[in-house]
Amino acid sequence: MAIDAEKKAKVLKYRWVVFVTLAIAYFFVYFHRTTGGAISGEMQDWFSITKSEVGMLASAYLWAYTLMQIPSGILTDKMGPRKAATIFILLLAAGSVLCAVSSLESIKSYPLMWVGKFVIGIGAAVIYIPIMKVLAVWFRKNEFASMSGILLLVGNVGGIAAATPMVMLIQNLGFADTYFILTGITVVIGILTWLFVRNHPNEMDLPGIEEIVSEETGEPIKESTSAKMGTKEALKLTFTSGRKFWPLAIWFFFMYGTIMLWQASQAGSFYKDIGGLPSDTYAMFITMVGVGMVVGCPLAGRLSDKVLKSRKKVIIIGTIVYTLVWAVIWLTGDNADFVSNTTYQYILNFCFGFFGGFFVVSYAQIKELYPIAMAGTSTAALNLFPFAGGALLALISGPIVEATSFKTLWMAAFIMMVVASVCAILSVEKQRD
Repeated sequence: MAIDAEKKAKVLKYRWVVFVTLAIAYFFVYFHRTTGGAISGEMQDWFSITKSEVGMLASAYLWAYTLMQIPSGILTDKMGPRKAATIFILLLAAGSVLCAVSSLESIKSYPLMWVGKFVIGIGAAVIYIPIMKVLAVWFRKNEFASMSGILLLVGNVGGIAAATPMVMLIQNLGFADTYFILTGITVVIGILTWLFVRNHPNEMDLPGIEEIVSEETGEPIKESTSAKMGTKEALKLTFTSGRKFWPLAIWFFFMYGTIMLWQASQAGSFYKDIGGLPSDTYAMFITMVGVGMVVGCPLAGRLSDKVLKSRKKVIIIGTIVYTLVWAVIWLTGDNADFVSNTTYQYILNFCFGFFGGFFVVSYAQIKELYPIAMAGTSTAALNLFPFAGGALLALISGPIVEATSFKTLWMAAFIMMVVASVCAILSVEKQRD
């Protein structure tokens, strides 16, 4: 039976409304995740705290995000992306309020700021997985990696905003007013999510994307996007699947963990202490990480979907070059002239973000290895590891620097990435049709 042309057109059009609404939310997820690196100096001065305590602020978000990964997959599969995302976007807004109050001149409470960051992390954790579910349900399989890349592009624009623009806001408005503004914006996004996002085209009496693909290709439907699976079964299938899951999980632990170590935790303090640079200068360096990802994430998705037609090859290329970038950071980590050279640091941070952004393809790789009924759970299981890596490295980075040096920390990051490169090579992918 042929699909009504008008209904097909509506599916292909309305999916962009759903995606754009959630992508705006993801902008602020990434914004909150990466603010620590650029404003670490301001945090130290305003709250009179140490590098270790700055690292603990970054880890608060990341630990909360990590702890919520499995629940986020379960909630997404059970509640649907619309309800799950709306509730937790509003929770993110509540965390932002706590950060604002903690920063008031009359309060200046580091513990309350930590709690605010933790609550923001809980809220942010149940936004990305619903978006992944939306991509699996509303978009074709051969569009998934490209759309993931576009999503990470939007997120990394948030990462850019979390650097120089965030520093400028804080310098002009202060921490409290900045976070109050972020709260208002987040509440509006939560309302828009409830109004415009739909879990599946059939909620609008429209055909599923698998029906559209079947008509376009003439092939029978292999898997329904409305299929369901029990939580226990989905978790068991994921964690007991050997090489399908574990090399990619370990790779992601180190890959994203080292990105957060730099971008969200210690880069600002490094440039301040070793290069003797002011915050507005090193914030621009860190901004280039986001710029690199804005370019690298969608390009990686495109390479994966259309050019190399391989998730694994793209991940291996990105991982190896990103590891070489860490080698440069390590070997020049005590060279004040290199660290303060603006040209070198712009290039270095751009390459860091560009090749680091190739991690986006891993979500397509993991999604294709498991049934779509467990897309939320399997993606969340993988997503547990990058944020565990980020949380752990952010937590231990300050004490390592205070006990030894930044160069020792960067050497450790390089070694981690050598291990990650081996894991990327050992990972498996589903053969493309």
